[in-house]
Amino acid sequence: MMKELVRRLCIESQSSILAALKQMDSIKRKLLIVLENGHYLSLLSVGDIQRAIIRGDKLEQPVTAILRDKTNVATIHDDRQEVERYVKEHKTEFMPIIDDDGNLADVIFWDELFHTRVERVSPKFNLPVIIMAGGKGTRLRPLTNVLPKPLIPIGEQTMMEDIMDRFVECGCHDFYVSVNYKAEIIKRYLDNLDKPQYHISYFQEDKPLGTAGSLHLLKDKINDTFFVSNCDIIVDEDYGEILSYHRENRNEITVVAAIKNMAIPYGTLETKEEGLLSDIKEKPEYTFKINTGMYILEPSLIKEIPEDEFYHITYLIEKLMKEGRRVGVYPINEGSWIDVGNWDEYLKYIRK
Repeated sequence: MMKELVRRLCIESQSSILAALKQMDSIKRKLLIVLENGHYLSLLSVGDIQRAIIRGDKLEQPVTAILRDKTNVATIHDDRQEVERYVKEHKTEFMPIIDDDGNLADVIFWDELFHTRVERVSPKFNLPVIIMAGGKGTRLRPLTNVLPKPLIPIGEQTMMEDIMDRFVECGCHDFYVSVNYKAEIIKRYLDNLDKPQYHISYFQEDKPLGTAGSLHLLKDKINDTFFVSNCDIIVDEDYGEILSYHRENRNEITVVAAIKNMAIPYGTLETKEEGLLSDIKEKPEYTFKINTGMYILEPSLIKEIPEDEFYHITYLIEKLMKEGRRVGVYPINEGSWIDVGNWDEYLKYIRK
């Protein structure tokens, strides 16, 4: 079993960046071992790919174009206890062991040593988190005819708790929850939780105000950079890295986007004047950046949201773009985003 996992962790040096992303998603890992002619060459992390996408690198490039100059690996001559200590101290997902000929001799896995997932190592931060929980959850009917979408169960807790717990891990405790549909049920449930790590405030729409209109109700209440999340998405990513990107690039808004590859199962035709064929592509694949429903915003933007008006967050984004202001996009791999607001994804997530 472990040998099979090691095999699936390996990728050839001339494989494309997109192929590496797909491989990470398929094995649910964020680190791969790059081989060249069967010998160890380097390590490739999802962070390497994210930085490449932000730079504008093409996903069709080979992974060798974005490899770091230096990566930490162990050799067969290193003391195993020292290697295991290094893995623990540096929160390393796994450590390759290389022999004198450059072959991959072994791999030491974090989860094999400690029987848990790798802990995040980013610095903690305590910023406000706004969760948009006012929708009717029509895609999950008839379940949402009874339960409000934020309280749909995931394992032994609710969708809302799953989202908040991920922010608590980062050091966030102040949650502002936008409510409308079945608001009293949501409030009653959350207020009766024995979870002191949640500091929850509610703000309520009297009518549907879109994905951002209700933010106006927080005017003069939030003075820090803040996160916004839909209540039906799970983003399994290092939120500290997203925040660092937002701040280092002086963005006013950062949109978290999933890299999604879509294959067309037919031959596609392109035509020119007089309907003459100009190109034909057999079962082409296209890559898109999909809006996940998670954002980071600067507090000054709240004042730019119109009062008591239906207003989507995309309206605000388009406004900033027209004015030449900074809107950033932080890419994550498709497997790190789950839209649990639709039946297929919800059932897939709870059955995994």
